[in-house]
Amino acid sequence: QPHFVESGGGLAQPGGSLRLSCAASGFTLDYHPIGWFRRAPGKEREGVSCILDSGGGTYYADFVKGRFIISRDDAKNTVYLQMNGLKAEDTAVYYCAAVPTVQGQCVMTSPYDVYDYWGQGTQVTVAS
Repeated sequence: QPHFVESGGGLAQPGGSLRLSCAASGFTLDYHPIGWFRRAPGKEREGVSCILDSGGGTYYADFVKGRFIISRDDAKNTVYLQMNGLKAEDTAVYYCAAVPTVQGQCVMTSPYDVYDYWGQGTQVTVAS
C-alpha cells in the first residue's frame, strides 16, 4: 500500500531547528500536492503546511508562517519541512499525506478527507 515514512523528529530546544523528511513508498510524488500535519496530545490534527506539485505554490498555517519552510525533491520522492524558531507549542507528532488527485489542491482546514497515504508520524518535542 502506498504510504509515507516520516523521519527527522526529536528533541529540540526552544528557538532551535529540526528538518523533517517525508519519503514516499509505493507511490510517486510527481503531480501530487503533499501536506504536513501535526497532532499534539489532547488536540485535534491540524494542517501545518502543504506544497503543490512541482512549480506550484506553498501554504502555511498562521502559527508557522515565517518559521517553517516546506520543500520537495521529486527526484528523491521526498518532501521536507524545515522547522526554525521552534516553540514548546510545536510539540506534536508530525505526519505527511498526499492528495491522490493528480494536480489536486492543498487543503489546510479540516476535514482532511482529500488526503491519503498517511505515515506513522515522527515525534517532535520542544523543551529546554
